[in-house]
Amino acid sequence: MSLGDEQHGYGGTGQTRTRLPEGDPYGGARRTARSSSRSLVTVVGVVVLLIAAIAFANRGGDDSAADGNTPSDAAKPETTATAPTGVAPVRTGTGGIPTGFAHDQQGAQSAAANFSVVLGSADMFNTARRHEIVNSVYAPDVAAARQAALDSAYSSEKFLSNIGLTKDGTAPAGQTFVSRVIPVGTKVTASSADSATVEVWYTSLFGLSGQASTNPVTESWYTTTYQLRWINNDWKVTDFQQKDGPVPVGRDQQASTADDMTKAVEEFGGFTYAR
Repeated sequence: MSLGDEQHGYGGTGQTRTRLPEGDPYGGARRTARSSSRSLVTVVGVVVLLIAAIAFANRGGDDSAADGNTPSDAAKPETTATAPTGVAPVRTGTGGIPTGFAHDQQGAQSAAANFSVVLGSADMFNTARRHEIVNSVYAPDVAAARQAALDSAYSSEKFLSNIGLTKDGTAPAGQTFVSRVIPVGTKVTASSADSATVEVWYTSLFGLSGQASTNPVTESWYTTTYQLRWINNDWKVTDFQQKDGPVPVGRDQQASTADDMTKAVEEFGGFTYAR
């Protein structure tokens, strides 16, 4: 575990490919357009996939049974889709930090996902909000030490300057600071009655949107493993480890303008997650 880990690789090297808009100073460059032949291949590929998906959805269930090739239950994959709702509703606690997770594996996954969101939010750059988040998310016996370490990291003028923020952790005039974590999936790798190890795979948006920004909002991918303990009727973080990826191949999409990005950040709120 290190401070660099908790900062989600801010200022690091993301591998997601983007296509920057033409004529927009937000980013200052654009990628060379793909050839028409590649575009045609892409369109054909999408059409083929759609046709295959429709055919699969409409296929009757009698064919495989008739020819005796129905796979046994033992041969089927063990993975299952994420449940759409949690065992128990997640409450929004003090300052919008979710609390009241279920005392089971599903609740531990929900806690880890929601903790990823608040620990990767722009609120962590505000001293008062950071203290509130740390005291809510971490176990009492580790919160004080973690808070001191984070205060030291987030108050570093060099760190703040490198990501384009002022020395008080705010965005320069005319720019909007973006720091968001969007969980993609969770899984429990170990658990007992009062402890759990949960991995959260997520994408992170980080940067400054604005016409004068030299640090445009970029996308990165990480997996964080949280060590959780059941304390005072709720899950709390005792430790974590972070690693890059898995990183998907970026599509050839044109990046939005600074104005569009700023508007989206201001108008679209986040989510409370439940396994």
